Amino acid sequence: MAAWLRAQRRWLVVERLPVYAPDLNPVELVWGNLKARELANSCPGTIAEAEVVADEGLCRSGAEAELRLSFLRHTGLEL
Repeated sequence: MAAWLRAQRRWLVVERLPVYAPDLNPVELVWGNLKARELANSCPGTIAEAEVVADEGLCRSGAEAELRLSFLRHTGLEL
């Protein structure tokens, strides 16, 4: 990986992140959104039922372009 990254330096900027930095990880925001909406007050009886609810939330957040971009903007990181 290090060799590949060195070969891409003309166009790729790599930012080293702390080992644990949830505020810089947009996935943490996705899960927070899911827990606040679809999973809030949800009491599935099985893992399969929880999976269905979580999948619905991930599909919802994935379909909302502005929401997806807000997760990235919140981190302060750029693509």
